[in-house]
Formats: sequence, C-alpha cells, structure tokens
Amino acid sequence: MAMQVVHDSAALLESLRGNDTQVVLGFFGDFSESSRRAKPAFERFCSEHPQQPAWLVDVGKIRDLHQRFGVASVPTVIVVKGESVLRKFVGEQPDGFYDWALLDHAAPAAGGDSADKKPSHSVAVYVTDTCPWCTRVKSYLRKNGVSYREINVSRDEREARRMVEKSGQQGVPQVDIDGQMIVGFDRARIDSLLGLKGTAEA
Repeated sequence: MAMQVVHDSAALLESLRGNDTQVVLGFFGDFSESSRRAKPAFERFCSEHPQQPAWLVDVGKIRDLHQRFGVASVPTVIVVKGESVLRKFVGEQPDGFYDWALLDHAAPAAGGDSADKKPSHSVAVYVTDTCPWCTRVKSYLRKNGVSYREINVSRDEREARRMVEKSGQQGVPQVDIDGQMIVGFDRARIDSLLGLKGTAEA
C-alpha cells in the first residue's frame, strides 16, 4: 500500500495491534527545518516501495504518538512490529539512506551531497528498554546534531547477534561509528571519531 498520513492515533494503533508485519512510521514536523528537508526523501522512499506499509505522522497535528514510541525529536523514522519499536533512525539522512536502512540493503558510502554539509558518518546505537546509559548516549548525539540509527537488541535477536559479533561484548550501550565499536558511553572516543568538540552535555 502507498504511504498513509495519520489523522487518528487510535485508528493507527488499532491497525498495529496483533499485526505481525513490520511497519514504518515517519515522524516529521513543519516547525523543524531539518524535518522539512528530510521529509521528501521519506516520501520518495514510500512512493518507490508501495509494498512496504508506511505511515507519516505530523507531530504538529498528532501530538500523542511520538511519546508512545519514544520519539524525542524530528525527523525520526521507526520500524515497528505491533507496538514494539525494532529500529529507529534519528535526524536528517542522506539520499538513499532509507532504501538501505528499511530494506536491508548495503549501507551507502559516507559523504554528503553538498559541500556545505558536515562530513557524514554512519552511526548506530545499540540499546535495550531498561538501559539508562543508552538514553544518555542518544541525548548526547542529538544535542551535538549527530544523526544515528537506533537498534533495540532486546527486541531484535538478529541484531543482538550482529552486535556481539562486531564487538565481542553483550552489554549496552554500544555505538558503531563507521564500523568502529564503542562499548559504553565513552564520550572522549565518540568525540574523537565524530570530530566533536564535546561541548554539549548528555
């Protein structure tokens, strides 16, 4: 089916309950410049892949869904099964990103499509539902303007195995920056790999 716009939270939640299909929810808002820039890429992905169930949520109009799904900023795109969040992608993403992220294709090469953008990095944060340090890592990345992919390993066994294969560790949070695994909230190493000044607090 083509992308649908959420007009009624209750109707969306009812359609998700008991649904064993992975559904994509895109959270955007016209009040956010980065959200306005990112929205066309999401809409283009949806139009090119109508077989993937997808919904667009305007958080300026629908105000009760983002908190339910742990969305703290826009743009954010999540993959859910039922009401469980399997993956989360926070921030403005480069062209082609959603094809890779949502269809399990190979990751796109790092690098922006314009000279005035910061060098882009592939950043993934591995989390669980009950990890307070995971929340601090995500907050630190958001405050420094870093887009990232969130992977909940307590809900996705395949990704949990991949994480352990990459780092040899089971604990979270873990941050994958361009293939370099960081176990725990190692702020100095995150700053170093991302070229951050480290001025924003978690």
